[in-house]
Amino acid sequence: MKKVALITGASSGIGKELAIIHAEKGGDLVLVARSRDKLETLKNELEQKYNVQVMLIVKDLTKQEAPKEVFTEVKNAKIDIDYLINNAGFGGIGKFHERDWEKDLSMINLNITALTALTRFFLPDFVNRNSGKILNVSSTASLMPGPLQAVYYASKAYVTYFSNAIAQELHDTNVTVTTLMPGATETEFGAVSGMDKTVLFDKTANARKVAEDGYKGMMKGKLDVITGLTGTQKVMMSMLPLMPKKVLLKQVYSMQQEK
Repeated sequence: MKKVALITGASSGIGKELAIIHAEKGGDLVLVARSRDKLETLKNELEQKYNVQVMLIVKDLTKQEAPKEVFTEVKNAKIDIDYLINNAGFGGIGKFHERDWEKDLSMINLNITALTALTRFFLPDFVNRNSGKILNVSSTASLMPGPLQAVYYASKAYVTYFSNAIAQELHDTNVTVTTLMPGATETEFGAVSGMDKTVLFDKTANARKVAEDGYKGMMKGKLDVITGLTGTQKVMMSMLPLMPKKVLLKQVYSMQQEK
């Protein structure tokens, strides 16, 4: 029986690669994003190449009502979701007090509220049938404060700890929650957020490789999947618990300034 994956932010980057990986394995898909043209192109490609069924939901998940509308559309289509992949998210660089508040509010709505709402809407079905997997895409940014990306880093910290917490709540079920924490990845994120002009994006991970690691981790029911780091970044991550916070803040701040 084909497994159905719902993937948000599926029109590009890691989300698109996750959709391709799932289709390669013969799974059907519900793809959610704002760009109808990109979604339709991907749908045609996946259906023709892999003989799978793809449902599209064109939705702006920064809108408060959007997650419930997605859930309702899936229910009305009588589709049971096996894998929920909350991938949609965006960032933005600059001092918090100087940034456009509406953009940061949209970031909070997408990165936090939409992810939490979709998880809440679909999770009861998973628990009732005692099967299902959730992959929430966070970031290695979630493991530290992020001066010059204060809201983005904080939003990803929420994703990581929220996901870890409910994973433990579900420990006596067959439902798993995996958190994917990539480093800087070669997607549209860098250009949209402005991070492509910083040293953090000098060496970016391949989106396909990040997606593969996340998908495999989800299938195995892993708690956390950290991927896409350079050797230097791996050393830095290992030193985080030992680093004085003021030193860490200065280091992250310098790395996020435009070159």
